[in-house]
Amino acid sequence: MATALRYHAALHYYVVHDGAGEPEGLLAEEFLLAADHSCVGLVGGGWSRSEGRWRDASATSRRLRVDPTLRARVTPVSRDRAATLYREFCGAALPDEAALRTCFGAPPTPPSPLLLHRSEATPGFRETRTYRILFAGALTPGGLTALGEAWRMPVTGDLAEPGVRVLGTVCRQVGRDAFRWELRRVAAGAAWGLDVTCDLTGDRDDAVGVLLHALTAQVRLQGLVPVTIDRFR
Repeated sequence: MATALRYHAALHYYVVHDGAGEPEGLLAEEFLLAADHSCVGLVGGGWSRSEGRWRDASATSRRLRVDPTLRARVTPVSRDRAATLYREFCGAALPDEAALRTCFGAPPTPPSPLLLHRSEATPGFRETRTYRILFAGALTPGGLTALGEAWRMPVTGDLAEPGVRVLGTVCRQVGRDAFRWELRRVAAGAAWGLDVTCDLTGDRDDAVGVLLHALTAQVRLQGLVPVTIDRFR
């Protein structure tokens, strides 16, 4: 049986610069999500000043995650900023997101659902899940400060000390559900991750998807590129 896909409510946008550092195009992309909000694929579309049209750029989106040279030429931006640049480039309004999705490549065939080991839930909750949102790139001191302010997160680790793994922890209550996330270095400091624990009481998990998307967007706008959203529990 095919796995149902979920889509984010909003796309992620990037400005692509040429070798001289001048803006030369835009990239719009999104993760494809399984029913439990974990990532099962990535698709995207690109527009360049030289071509003057939108086209499938899913391969570029995937290469962005593994190619530091390409990543150095790309800046994460909001949709408003992308729309402003697009109007400056070609004098037209940025297409709406439904129109942009029509130029994305065909979604990959999602993998069969992984039967996770269901460990016991935190006492008092029906289910406990753990996700990791993985990011490529370097977090700057200013980016760490901005995240600390946005999340009201005390910064508990020194960014300048490579041996420090966890930089801060946040706890939130949403109705009867509880959420906790840690900002940490992963892969021997080569990447960053948000480890998100979700303690759920009811049958609905809408708040999980909303939170994962919001956290991804906030970290992305500090210059990091989201790679995937994995579920471990």
